[in-house]
Amino acid sequence: MTLAQISTDEYSKETALITHLSTRIKAFWQQGVFSSFKGVDDIRINYTAFINTQYQECLVLVTGRSESYLKYQELAFDLHHQGYNLFILDHRGQGLSERLLKDKHKGFVKKFDDYAHDLKQFIREVVTQYCTNNSTKSATPLPHLLAHSMGGAIAIRMMQLYPNSIKSAVLSSPMIAVNNGSIPNWLAKAIIYTADKLNSWFSDEANYFIGQTGFSKTPFTENELSHSAIRYQVFVDVYQQHKQIQLGGVTAHWLKEAIIANKHIFADIHKLATPIIVMQSGNDTIVSNTAQNAFCQQLHHKDSALNPHSKPFIFKGAFHELMFEKDEYRTPAIKNSLDWFRKHSA
Repeated sequence: MTLAQISTDEYSKETALITHLSTRIKAFWQQGVFSSFKGVDDIRINYTAFINTQYQECLVLVTGRSESYLKYQELAFDLHHQGYNLFILDHRGQGLSERLLKDKHKGFVKKFDDYAHDLKQFIREVVTQYCTNNSTKSATPLPHLLAHSMGGAIAIRMMQLYPNSIKSAVLSSPMIAVNNGSIPNWLAKAIIYTADKLNSWFSDEANYFIGQTGFSKTPFTENELSHSAIRYQVFVDVYQQHKQIQLGGVTAHWLKEAIIANKHIFADIHKLATPIIVMQSGNDTIVSNTAQNAFCQQLHHKDSALNPHSKPFIFKGAFHELMFEKDEYRTPAIKNSLDWFRKHSA
């Protein structure tokens, strides 16, 4: 099946989602490859892959903080049926991958770039062997990449550390920086660095940052991730059915590493060689839209071909998780992503 033969009408819709999850999507998911590899420091990284040997293009889906590939069954179904061999990994310290602390609910990473090194290893060892359509100058066929939230920051760092690893990239609500709300960046940084230093003095294990706790459910009426009651309930149910993927709040050290990643993203913007677009959620309270704007402007200034419009595509009114939003946001976001990938395919 070629890309041109597939209609956007095949995107999953909210009205049929519950039925499709127990029929078409369930049957599709059972055909996946579920395995693992050893990443940085010999940490087990779990992943899934959906392969059709007739497909030439590959797409790597890079998820956000606290997520697992188990949450992405609907999106995986939609993207694979648009003609892509699809690959998703669970980041170290979350999902089904190996946890890093005794308290498995704490959000922690030793070095933020460990995420990026894991991602590159995943692409090199697992993904590229299935990418047969090479329109780039690289000797190795390259995949496309779709990254969400923290996955956006991971993807950028990977593309900076390993240029020419990706054919084209779409960043959905990327965590260029965490949203500090009304707290000035300098003050937030000072509080986080102080908390991390005190933690290192008085504890053998990283502790939750102020106000952060173990895993807990947020009622739909109080959530700031999605306007779609159906999609929100579906992924809440996934976390209840698979308690091993549950993750709590972040540690002070994780936040410190996120700040360091933000610094590196802008310091190394000249190293990027991949065409990238950013999709911005208009009502995002999780990540900084201001940082996304600055990233697009600086990337465009570096090379206008890498970010032609010098600004994000804004989905006005949307919450943080575009791929789990109501159809009015999700369908255009998927279409926008696929248009970008097709533009950079042979």
